[in-house]
Amino acid sequence: MGNKDLSRVARERRQIRVRKKIEGTSERPRLNVYRSLSHIYAQVIDDTVGNTLVSASTIDAEVLPQLEGKDKSAQARVVGQVVAKRALAKGIGKVVFDRGGHLYHGRIKSLAEGAREAGLDF
Repeated sequence: MGNKDLSRVARERRQIRVRKKIEGTSERPRLNVYRSLSHIYAQVIDDTVGNTLVSASTIDAEVLPQLEGKDKSAQARVVGQVVAKRALAKGIGKVVFDRGGHLYHGRIKSLAEGAREAGLDF
């Protein structure tokens, strides 16, 4: 196995370990974050039903104009603010944060801080 495969497997293990402990309910849904090399995606999920309640990403048509000329961390902060505003509009104020096996650093941390700034509680 190459180094990329080892780091991918390690992230998947962390993700499974975290998901054993974190579950989104209807009172407190799960804020899931997925990070690719170019984009970041966030969605609020009710695991009891299996529905995505709210989502936002860097490829979202409403978000795209706000991302002009910003680096990836600043883009992640904007996505966090947008997903928080959409969640608050649907009456969701508290969530549990699922970082998807990634370290709480960089773009993941920026997205979380942006969501907290916009009023989401976790």
